[in-house]
Amino acid sequence: MQTQKKRPVVALSGASGYIGSHLLEKLKSRFDIIALSRSGDKREDTEQVTWRSCDLFSQVDTEKGLKGADIAVYLVHSMKPSAKLTQASFEDMDVILADNFAQAAKQNGIKQIVYLSGIIPPEEKLSRHLRSRLEVEKILGSYGVPVTTIRAGLIVGPKGSSFPIAEKLVNRLPVMLLPSWTRTKTHPIALADVLTALQKSVGNRDVANIAIDVGGPEVMTYKELLENLAHFIGRKFRSVNVPFPTVKLSRLWVSLVSGMPKETVYPLIESLSHPMVANKSHYVEGISNGKITFEEAAKQALEGEEQSKKSSNKKPKLPSLPPRQDVRSVQRMPLPSGKDAGWAARHYMQWVSESLRPFVRTEVDDQWNCKIYLSFMDKPLLILSYAKERSTSHRALYYITGGLFANAAESQQGRIEFRQIPGKQEIIVAIHEYLPALPWIVYKYTQAPIHMIVMFLYRRHLEKMVNQKEPAPSARTLAGQH
Repeated sequence: MQTQKKRPVVALSGASGYIGSHLLEKLKSRFDIIALSRSGDKREDTEQVTWRSCDLFSQVDTEKGLKGADIAVYLVHSMKPSAKLTQASFEDMDVILADNFAQAAKQNGIKQIVYLSGIIPPEEKLSRHLRSRLEVEKILGSYGVPVTTIRAGLIVGPKGSSFPIAEKLVNRLPVMLLPSWTRTKTHPIALADVLTALQKSVGNRDVANIAIDVGGPEVMTYKELLENLAHFIGRKFRSVNVPFPTVKLSRLWVSLVSGMPKETVYPLIESLSHPMVANKSHYVEGISNGKITFEEAAKQALEGEEQSKKSSNKKPKLPSLPPRQDVRSVQRMPLPSGKDAGWAARHYMQWVSESLRPFVRTEVDDQWNCKIYLSFMDKPLLILSYAKERSTSHRALYYITGGLFANAAESQQGRIEFRQIPGKQEIIVAIHEYLPALPWIVYKYTQAPIHMIVMFLYRRHLEKMVNQKEPAPSARTLAGQH
């Protein structure tokens, strides 16, 4: 009796998102899918698709999410706030997400990571968005798992980010002021062509450890793109050229006109000064060359958007749960030469006590657990329990297990971590899922800004150490100081 050959398993992050939901449908004919989403527990499994709830900010969650997979697809970015209060740049949050994913892939024996990124122009000074996309690409490959990167420019589809912004500008503005960046060239590509490129890359050993640029059959300026889009929609295009870049002003008015959040708009607009055209040195036959014209792609996108609006109006709206009053705070800092994240964590505890004296004191035991007090109080403000089993020299993890400032009874996952960025002498200091015990309004205008000041001062302290190359105390010395 012949046994049926087991199909490869693909773990698809961002499976409920704009690209992920379409790619899932494409892949399930060839692969079994582990669909990862923060709300995966609310979705029904099928014969080919198993949904898993997964918070990629948690390394434990990510390891569980990728368990049993052969290939992993990374369709994640963090331009939107991920907590009620987010004190972080999207670049720094992306570091954590990518590092967790890469380490989990290594631990689970993943054979390939496929990553959707942006076209990287051959320029030294990149925008924040493109610099972050390139950093994520390097982090994903830093633990030895082969990475295939699909780099796309403006994706023409009914949802997403860039194309809907252009459509709203054309529909809502009677006259457009066009700064010099609108004369920059772009290489739009249809959503269907991006999905084809991703589909052809998943499980393809020939494209391991390479970056592939993809683009449609036409290259145009952003002005030409807007003109063509106005023509398809049936609107008269009126514009006035402005001989200045005005990127900062542009991102403001684009956010206001489009109605999209500045966290999404600002990084994208900052990237428009770069020519986003597929590079021949990153060309792969059958993957790079999209076939669908911009006109056809735009019409499909506009029709898809209209159908989406109609179907969403018919669906009953479910009552929303009250927002969780949690905090995520992430800061990037330099790391003195020869030091690691474990050293930084213990050094920080000592520095807090010395720098905030006589108001604050810390106690660190021989297991590196820490308590932080106001000097005149016997009860600690925070109790930080060192997670030895989850920590390495490149990542020191503490759970927030008590203290007057922490609502530890309601959150068992509140934590602070010190994480070294792979390939860099920099660390990320991050607080995740922290529930303050103070009333929210009090916390927001007292403890929250004080925390940011303390982080700023600690970063300045580390910068001074790096610049002056001052000798730093050893980890053993720090562990013995309270």
